[in-house]
Amino acid sequence: MDLQMIAYLAELGKLHFTEEEMKQMASEMTSIIEIMDTVKEIDIQYDAYADNKNVYLNDLREDIKEDSFPTEKILQNAVNDENCFVVPKVVE
Repeated sequence: MDLQMIAYLAELGKLHFTEEEMKQMASEMTSIIEIMDTVKEIDIQYDAYADNKNVYLNDLREDIKEDSFPTEKILQNAVNDENCFVVPKVVE
């Protein structure tokens, strides 16, 4: 990676580097890019059966609908208004 690209990226990030820091940053960025190029070369194939380790759709339990907990019971000890929880304001 050349110094012009580092200067451009620093300008975009509103960063200020000395000439020596820019040379060090160029060296580090070049190393990172070389590592990423090595990772790209790895051949990865997805195998759903191997990744799920013996979990099959047939082994899952049946989804059974159950009644919800009554709203009145949930809100009986809470400070509420119009069947809603009232929470403190955390964002101005």
